[in-house]
Amino acid sequence: MKNKLFILLLVTVLFSIIIIGCGSVGSNIPGVTSNAGILKLADIDPTTLDPAVSTETTSAQYIMEIYSGLLKLDKNLEPVADIALNWDISPDGTVYTFHLRKDVKFQNNKVLTASDFKYSWQRAANPATGSRTASTYLGDIIGIKAVLEGQTSSISGVKVIDDSTLQVTIDSPKAYFLYKMTYPTTFVVDQENVKTGSDWWHKPNGTGPFKLGQWIKNQSLTLIRNDNYYGSKGGLNQIQYSFYSGVPMDLYEMGDLDVTGVSTMDIDKVTDKSGPFYQDLNISSNLSVYYIGFNCTKPPFDDVAVRQAFSLAIDKDKIINLIYRDMEKRADGILPPGMPGYNPNISQISFDVPQAKNLIKASKYGDISKLPPIVFTTSGYGGSAGAVLQALIYQWQQNLGITVTIRELEPKRYFYNTKEEIDNMFDMSWSADYPHPQDFLDVLFRSGSEYNYGGFSNAEYDSLVSQANITQDKNQGYVSYQKAEELLITNSSCIPITFGESYYLVKPYVKGFYYSPLGFAPLSDVTIVK
Repeated sequence: MKNKLFILLLVTVLFSIIIIGCGSVGSNIPGVTSNAGILKLADIDPTTLDPAVSTETTSAQYIMEIYSGLLKLDKNLEPVADIALNWDISPDGTVYTFHLRKDVKFQNNKVLTASDFKYSWQRAANPATGSRTASTYLGDIIGIKAVLEGQTSSISGVKVIDDSTLQVTIDSPKAYFLYKMTYPTTFVVDQENVKTGSDWWHKPNGTGPFKLGQWIKNQSLTLIRNDNYYGSKGGLNQIQYSFYSGVPMDLYEMGDLDVTGVSTMDIDKVTDKSGPFYQDLNISSNLSVYYIGFNCTKPPFDDVAVRQAFSLAIDKDKIINLIYRDMEKRADGILPPGMPGYNPNISQISFDVPQAKNLIKASKYGDISKLPPIVFTTSGYGGSAGAVLQALIYQWQQNLGITVTIRELEPKRYFYNTKEEIDNMFDMSWSADYPHPQDFLDVLFRSGSEYNYGGFSNAEYDSLVSQANITQDKNQGYVSYQKAEELLITNSSCIPITFGESYYLVKPYVKGFYYSPLGFAPLSDVTIVK
C-alpha cells in the first residue's frame, strides 16, 4: 500500500514512528466510559474512508476494519475466503468464478449481492472517482482499461451470474491475482450510500467487522463493533483512536493508551530489561522499504553515472546507526527480507566517495559545477526536513560538494499527487499490499506503471518483470524477478535505504494484538482481558 500508496504508500504505520502527540479518548467522547472491550489507540485523521481512493497506510488502517472484499489475507499472508466462500479457476488460469456467502449484509442491514461488487469496481475505475489505485489493482481484468479511459462504464470482464456468483476474466494467467483481491480497491461499497453525496464516506455503510462511530476532526475517532458482520464478532466493543493529545509514551505509562509505538528517543528505556516496559515490548519486521527516488526523466538524473554517484556518496550504515538507532535494517535491494524472491546476495552499492567523484567526471556533465540545481521533494510541515533527509543532504554536500534544496509539501498533497509534484529527487516508503515481488518490482518500476514516479525505463527490466508476472512456476518467476532487481540496483534507479521494523508496546491485558508484516494491525480478533 501498500501503498499503500501503501503507498502505500507509502507512510509507515503512524504510531510506530510518530511523536507528534496523541492521548486518551475515553473521557473526551460523550457517552463513552472506560471498560473491558474498548481498545485505546493513537493515530491521526484518515485522509479518506473511500476504499477506491485511499493510497496511504493511515487511511487504510480504518478502511480495513469498516469494509471487506472477496478475499482476505490470513496470518500466513495467504489469500483466503472472506465474502467469497470459494472460487473456481479455469484450466488456462484466466477465468475466476467466485461463489459468495449468502449471509452478508451491509451495516444498515441491506443484503449484499454480486452486483454490488461489479458496481464497486466500475465506480473505482470510473475517471470521475479519481482513483490512483484502480489501474494497478484491477488492471488485470479485461475491460478495465476501457473504463479507466472513459470509453465505457461497464467492465466487460466482470459478469454477475446470479446474486451469489461473480465471474472475473483477466488478460493472462497471473500468479498474484488472488492477492490483489485482498486490497482495499477491490472492497465492496453500497451504491445507495455513495449516492448520498461526495462526502458519503463520512458515514460509510460497509460490510467489515466495525462501523464508524463518532469522528471529531483532529481529536478522536471511534469504531464500533458491527453486529451485522458475517464473520467472527471478536472481543472488542469499540476501538477509540485519539489524535494530537500528548506524548504517546507518557499516555501509555499513565494507562491512557493500550498500545503505542516506540520512537528512537525511547528505545533505551524500553529495551532496558530491568525497566517497566521491557515485558510489553514487541518487535516485528515489515515487508516495507524506504528509498530515495530519482526523477530519471530530468537532468541531472537522466544520466545513470550521476545517479550512481549519489548512491555511492552516502554512508547508509552511519545513518542507520546514529539516526535510526539500529531500529531499521539496511536495504541494498528493493525486496525486503521475508518477501518471496528476496535476494540476500544482491549487489551492494558501497560507500565510496572517490568513485562517486569519478562518476561525476565520467558523466555527460563532466564536473559538479555543471550540474543543474537539484530539488528534493518531500512531505512534511513547518519547513524542516526529518533527520534522515538532513543527513543525506549533508553527506551529498560534504562528499560531492553538491547543494540539494528541499521542497516540502503538505502530506496529503504529496502522497496523492506525487507523480505531478516531484522535482529531481523524492523519498518514498512502500509497504507490501500482498507478499509477492510483483507488488514492488512491477508496481514501482516498470515503464508506464502508475507508481513509477521517477520514470525509470529499461526494456530488459520490463521484459524480465513481464515474463515473471505470468510464469506459473513460482521459483522460475522469482529468478526473473531477482534478475530484474539487480538491474534496478546497477542502474541506480533509486537508493534503497532501510527495510522497516515495528517496535511497539502492548499492555498485558490486550490479547491478540500484533502488526502483520504488511504494517497493519488486524483488530477483529483482539480482546481485552482485565
